[in-house]
Amino acid sequence: MFRNRVRDWWNPLVCLLALVLLVSGCGARKPQVYRVGILSGVDFLLDCADGFKAGMAELGYVEGENITYDLKRATVDLAEYRSMLQQFVADEVDLILTFPSEASIEAKAVAQGTDIPVVFTYAFIEGMGLVDSVREPGGNVTGVRYPGPDVALKRLEVMHELMPQATRILVPYVKDYPITLPQIEALRPAAEAAGVTLVELPIADAAELETALQAYVQPDGVSVDAIIFVAGPLGVVPDTAAVIGKFAYDHKLPMGGAVIPVEGREGVFDVGIDAAAAGKLAAPIADKILKGTPAGEIPVVSAEMYLLINYKAAQELGISVPEALLAQATEVIR
Repeated sequence: MFRNRVRDWWNPLVCLLALVLLVSGCGARKPQVYRVGILSGVDFLLDCADGFKAGMAELGYVEGENITYDLKRATVDLAEYRSMLQQFVADEVDLILTFPSEASIEAKAVAQGTDIPVVFTYAFIEGMGLVDSVREPGGNVTGVRYPGPDVALKRLEVMHELMPQATRILVPYVKDYPITLPQIEALRPAAEAAGVTLVELPIADAAELETALQAYVQPDGVSVDAIIFVAGPLGVVPDTAAVIGKFAYDHKLPMGGAVIPVEGREGVFDVGIDAAAAGKLAAPIADKILKGTPAGEIPVVSAEMYLLINYKAAQELGISVPEALLAQATEVIR
């Protein structure tokens, strides 16, 4: 009789414990799935997204299992940036990754007042108001810095080594573009110290660029000796890259800096940041944020520069590349 009573009392308790264990066990087997919105502001830098995903995978984030990505693409269009970012906010993503600078600035503004952190990569911070400081970004934003002024100075230095006789160097750029001024301000005193005149050419679009370039064509040649690009859309957006590439090709002018090849017209060198590597650098930052560290408390990191020498293009222009410069190169195209 007593044993039956114990059994009657014990059986419901066992069932309850089994139910608790079953429910808690199911919860453990179902990990949180993080949602990341990625805004690519220019297709030239799409490798940033691939690098980021690769870095996240190395940290244990498996796409489709514990993380999903919503990649949106635009091309230097602020209104389009805002629309895409507002959709990320409406979707309540866990984190927004943006590149380059302009898309990142818009992301900070759109996400302000929400609890959605923003991680930028391949982005300027000098004079952009993107962060409070490198060590303490503040707000809900941090990421990977593009060392723009340093890159611009290195491009001038390399061109001067390749073309020591060049005294007038054309620097075309999109006027009123936010990341341009810090680079130009860095270049001016460096060019003066090197005895080089910077021929600054601010333009609005490809049509204006094509017209403006004709002013440098003289009966006996052109009034500039070389072309360098500062970071910005001019060299990486197809229509403007095609115009400047044709001008350089027609007048046998060396180009330096980031420029997409158009119809076989290439630069003789590039100093820049590897997009995939910059994207991968953002992954550990995102991991810290997803694990609970506030974005604004995570210091900004800087991407490393590379130097690519297009030895073949230099030879075609009759330029002798110094051995010391070749030794510095991360990559040489022969």
